Amino acid sequence: MSSSHVVVIDPRVKRVTVKVTPSRFLSDILKEACTKLGLEAGQYTLKHSKKQLDLSCPIRLSGLPSGAKLELVQISQSPSPVSVALQIPDNLVSDASKARLTNKFSSTTSIWIILRRFESENQSLNFTARGFTVGGITERLLYQAPVVQAMGRELSSFTDMQMTLRDLGYNSGSILLRLSFKPTAKPFEEAMLEISQYFKDIENTGVASGSLPEDAASSSSTANAAMSQGNNGKDVVLDTRAEKTHDGEASETGQLDEQSSNLEELGVSADEPVVGPGQRPVLIYAPSSNSTPQAATYDFNAADYEPTIDHAKLHQARLSSTAQNRRLLSDAELAAKQRATSERLAKVTDIDVKIRYPDEMQVVRRFSSTDSAASLYDFASSTLKHRDEPFSLSFKSSKGPNMTVPRDANVILVKDLGFEGRMLITLAWDEGASTQARNDGALKDEYAEMAKEIKVQEIQAVQVAEEQEKRGGKGKERATGGEQKKGMPKWFKLPGRK
Repeated sequence: MSSSHVVVIDPRVKRVTVKVTPSRFLSDILKEACTKLGLEAGQYTLKHSKKQLDLSCPIRLSGLPSGAKLELVQISQSPSPVSVALQIPDNLVSDASKARLTNKFSSTTSIWIILRRFESENQSLNFTARGFTVGGITERLLYQAPVVQAMGRELSSFTDMQMTLRDLGYNSGSILLRLSFKPTAKPFEEAMLEISQYFKDIENTGVASGSLPEDAASSSSTANAAMSQGNNGKDVVLDTRAEKTHDGEASETGQLDEQSSNLEELGVSADEPVVGPGQRPVLIYAPSSNSTPQAATYDFNAADYEPTIDHAKLHQARLSSTAQNRRLLSDAELAAKQRATSERLAKVTDIDVKIRYPDEMQVVRRFSSTDSAASLYDFASSTLKHRDEPFSLSFKSSKGPNMTVPRDANVILVKDLGFEGRMLITLAWDEGASTQARNDGALKDEYAEMAKEIKVQEIQAVQVAEEQEKRGGKGKERATGGEQKKGMPKWFKLPGRK
């Protein structure tokens, strides 16, 4: 492209001119245009001739003509998943086939959080807290900074590491990141202090969502040094990631006690929680030993199932309401509705999740608002007798009759999936599961032995005569076949007839 500028037009028909070079990325053009127009770059993308552009490409590969006019188009506010492959140096792993790490991340995830996430999945690797020694008798420990290559773009500074996948132009699809390291003249302690200042907010957010380990960059006293010999002198890899704590386990027992009292309110006898996977308290229930459903043993009043005039009027009113044209919600109304939902979910501190297994066994456990979908799969897998067999978890939501829980550590149960209160999750074997897994009991023997049958309080049968007496005279006449008013009903008469 020989042109030195492009014209960006926003939805308000305002336009700005952005100077470009052949090596400049379209994502940088979007940022500059939004800055001049006073808009947020994360909410828009670029289109040319009604075709959406790939923001990760430079100008010379975009195929844009000279002096192109680009449209600024608003995109969905919900982040979309991006498949990320991280190519690490071969000397960090013993097997070269394991030098590429893959996972899915939200498009709003920063490069630093991606590195930290891969660290948490591979405890033997360390990308963000590496050091090397220099000097003779008085050795100094200096910081070895990570460098990420993304589509010809080099990200090395702490400011670059704060860029998200969306900032790089990846709202969906896949991306390959190449990791390397470069020595710096910065002391290791000083670098750790800067890391705690640059990434304090985003690391706290990542830790809260359960996607990152605890940040111990500011606490070098807990570091464990592992020495490894490199090509150029001594490299010291410091693992500054703190060990995970289980302070919340004791409080979780008290929360399940509160859950037991809630079960009593529903007429279900409360059982003492038992110790489940990970030394967490759970409630385990076995299916009913009676082949006849308990509801089928109750007496009922057949008159309750006879439609009345009130039922017909209500049905007609609903049909009339659904037949009327309704105005679609505006963007402002949708944003307000989404804000209200987010505020409601932000107040949720914990949820009770009941997992129903293929053999009708049920396990109840309390999860916190920061637990991810991956932790739910880990818990379900730890209870299975055949844990290596493929399975999936699903639940009913307002978005569809049966929605599958994604196996993603970046998906939060409350924030992203909308879990609140009590949730019922159904576990089902996938097509690749063996016949033995399908025929055997789902739970491990140690948990199946602790299962107790749910005892529901029996509801006393209501006599038909008592129910009719409560309804009054009209109910009695209808039940006993009493004399009713003769003549044609008023609603059945044709117009003009008396």
